[in-house]
Amino acid sequence: MFEAGKRRARRTRRGLGAVAAGLVLAGTAACGGDGQGADDGKGGKPSGKTADKPSAAASGPAPLTEDRLTAASLTDGERIGAYTASEYALGAPLGDDYTADPAVCQPLVSLAKGATAFDPVAEVQRKADIPDELLGLTVSVQLRSYTAPDAAGVMKALGTAGRECAGGFTEDRALAKATYLKVEPAGAPDVGDEARAYRLTLLDVKGTLKLYEYLTVVRSGSTTLSFRAEITGTKDVGGVPDEIIQAQWQKFSAAAGDAAEKR
Repeated sequence: MFEAGKRRARRTRRGLGAVAAGLVLAGTAACGGDGQGADDGKGGKPSGKTADKPSAAASGPAPLTEDRLTAASLTDGERIGAYTASEYALGAPLGDDYTADPAVCQPLVSLAKGATAFDPVAEVQRKADIPDELLGLTVSVQLRSYTAPDAAGVMKALGTAGRECAGGFTEDRALAKATYLKVEPAGAPDVGDEARAYRLTLLDVKGTLKLYEYLTVVRSGSTTLSFRAEITGTKDVGGVPDEIIQAQWQKFSAAAGDAAEKR
């Protein structure tokens, strides 16, 4: 990316992050750093010192409540091009039954409670798929709020996992295990205060077929937006569909803007 493009992207992320803070903050306190961060070459685009070393004394907006997250999330039945958003009928995917070995790789499996040293205060789970394609692509969309600066700590843990687990790890599921062969940086979207994306290569539970998943996580203030793309089959879909990321981001930032106007 050219330097001018980097500056524009940083300005966009800082501006939208500041708007998102208006969801829950009636004053003028804001979360963030010095805004001088650059791409770390590991699939993330951290901006500001909080992405590297969160300070326990740092101030920031209060975490979003579950009601606020719900208002900012995709809604059941919402259309996004060929995809339709819906709620999970049987609870959240990739919960605490899914763990990683070694444990440092856990953020690549799930950011549920216990995945890092920073537990979410509230979370909302959605998915987006093409209803008529039973074996098609499914994208899990998860919004989580944290106390500041815990969200930055989560992103740091994710970055560490991306580096230390690049050569693979094991995912322990409730009744089976999956072997991840490789973790590679992927193209991250230019939204939020920072974003990280990864291409995950793994074997099916029988250890015979090579599968591909994509994980993208965006942080805006003290909220993370996580997108995980999976497909039943060996096709490499090339990433989380950008229209899904953008639709959720626009919904989130619009909710933030509406709240800011009412202050």
